[in-house]
Amino acid sequence: MITPRDLWESIVSVMRTMEPFDILDIILLSYIIYYFYKLIRETRAGQLFRGIFFLFMVYAFGRFIKLKAISFLLERLFNIGVLAILIVFQPEVRRAVEKLGHSQLGLNNLRFIGSSDDETMTWERCITEMCKACEALSSTKTGALIVIERRTRLGEYIGNGTIINADVSEMLLGNLFFKNSPLHDGAVIVRDGRILAGGCQLPKPQKEELIDKNLGSRHRAAIGMSENSDAIVLVVSEETGQISVAENGSLSRNFTRKKLEHLLRTYLIPDQKKNTLSFKLMNLKKTLIPESADPEREEDGQNGKDE
Repeated sequence: MITPRDLWESIVSVMRTMEPFDILDIILLSYIIYYFYKLIRETRAGQLFRGIFFLFMVYAFGRFIKLKAISFLLERLFNIGVLAILIVFQPEVRRAVEKLGHSQLGLNNLRFIGSSDDETMTWERCITEMCKACEALSSTKTGALIVIERRTRLGEYIGNGTIINADVSEMLLGNLFFKNSPLHDGAVIVRDGRILAGGCQLPKPQKEELIDKNLGSRHRAAIGMSENSDAIVLVVSEETGQISVAENGSLSRNFTRKKLEHLLRTYLIPDQKKNTLSFKLMNLKKTLIPESADPEREEDGQNGKDE
């Protein structure tokens, strides 16, 4: 039987033989396990892994005090358990890996929205038109669901809708979500500042039982889409006209047009590009309107003379 002293001597012996790369290996493995646990802790798979961890502790304790029957049964269970978990919880495992792909560890972060001046201009126009449309739809209490694609591609959801491939405009969005429109029940997906598809069906949220029961199907679909991707989803309530935004599995409500524009510019246009755009617009204004012909400057000059 292993005594506490034998265990301590084994630990000391391992510590003496450790090298710097062994410590780095342990730190990286610990972080990966912690990160994976964060991804699955609020899903059904999270509850399962807590149970597996408990069984593993029982197995380790059984081996330590030499409980042969329990150790034998748990050992056989672990041999087939990994394959069974992958089969039964395939959707949860897939979502966790997808989240890892578009998280801060993913290589897709090397690609930025608005990475060129033309794209920045397109997104500026797109944001303005979407916010105008949301404000108009809100005033008439017309339900709307707009998905703004970012790094995670949404091809599987675009495929179940109708391809539109048109510039974003307030009038087009108003027509798509008009109550008698054939596409008004689905979502509009925006890619690269253009409306790519309409009438798209979105996934259900993972934790549907925890969502406020007063929220309708559009809000639930928005939360589900934001859980499955890094997309930003805009929702206009058909009951209250309230504008909401879903991002990373959470829903923020009571947006005004001004707040919505600020949020979308923060998410979709890097600060450096916004500054570059402002500088170019100022130069363009100076080119089109010489300083001597600028009405504001003339008025200031006249005011100065009057004083």
